[in-house]
Amino acid sequence: MTNTQVTHVQIDNYGPWTVTPEPRREVDLQTLQSELYADLSQLFGNRNGYVFFARFDNMIAVTNGLTVDDHAMIQESVGNRYPVTMSMAVATGTTPVQALGDATSELQAAGSAQDEARTEILRGRTIDEEFRTDGDVQIAHFDVNDVTGEYTDEINEFDTFIHIEQAYAELMRYMRKAHESLSFFVGGDNVIAVCPALDAEDYRDAIDHVREAVDVDLKVGVGRGRTAQPAGMAAKHALERCRTTGATVELAF
Repeated sequence: MTNTQVTHVQIDNYGPWTVTPEPRREVDLQTLQSELYADLSQLFGNRNGYVFFARFDNMIAVTNGLTVDDHAMIQESVGNRYPVTMSMAVATGTTPVQALGDATSELQAAGSAQDEARTEILRGRTIDEEFRTDGDVQIAHFDVNDVTGEYTDEINEFDTFIHIEQAYAELMRYMRKAHESLSFFVGGDNVIAVCPALDAEDYRDAIDHVREAVDVDLKVGVGRGRTAQPAGMAAKHALERCRTTGATVELAF
C-alpha cells in the first residue's frame, strides 16, 4: 500500500494581481511563473520532493518526508523574493487523488483563490515518521516510443507537439479515472505519474488505452521509494531497461 503526501500550492489572489493597477505584460507574467516554478522545483527538490507546474498559478508537489516547518520555510523564501505570495495545504492518502482532493479542500475552506485577504495559508497534516515506509511513493515515468524517428525528424514541431499533447491528455485522463493517479507532462515526450500501488497489468492497461484512443505508443518504468526522488530515479532506471530490452513495462520492485 502506498501512502502519498501531496501539497497543493496556490499563488494568492493571482488573477486580480495580474491586472492591477493595469494589465501586466504577458512576457513578464510568463517569466514570473517560470522562475517561480524553477525555484520551487529546487526548494522542494532539495528536500527529496517533486513539484509539477499544473496551471502555474496552481502547482502540485509530492512531499513525503517534508514537515510543516519545511513547507513554512519554502513559503517564506518565496514571500521574500517575489511580488506574490502563495498558500499551501498538505494531505496524505493511499492514493494521490485522495491526498490532493483533501489538500485542495483545505485551501478552499480557507477562502477563495481570489480573496485578497487570504494570504500565505499553510494547513493540513504530514505523515508521522513512525508510519512512513520505503514503499510510500510509487512513480511511473512514461515516454513515447521512438519519438525522434516517428515525429521529431519527420514532421514539423507543432504537429509533433499536438501528438505528444494528445497522448499526455489521454494518459492523464485515463490514469486519473481508472487508476487514481496524477500524471504530469514534464517536457520532451515524458510524463511522470504519481500512483497508488499499481501492478504491471494496470500500466499495460493504460498504455493499451492510449494506443487505441490516440494511436501513440508508450512505455513506462516504475519505481517505489520512501520519498519522491528515489522513487523517480528508480522509475528512470526501469525506463532505461525498457529502452534496452524493448519491454513496454518495467517495474523496479
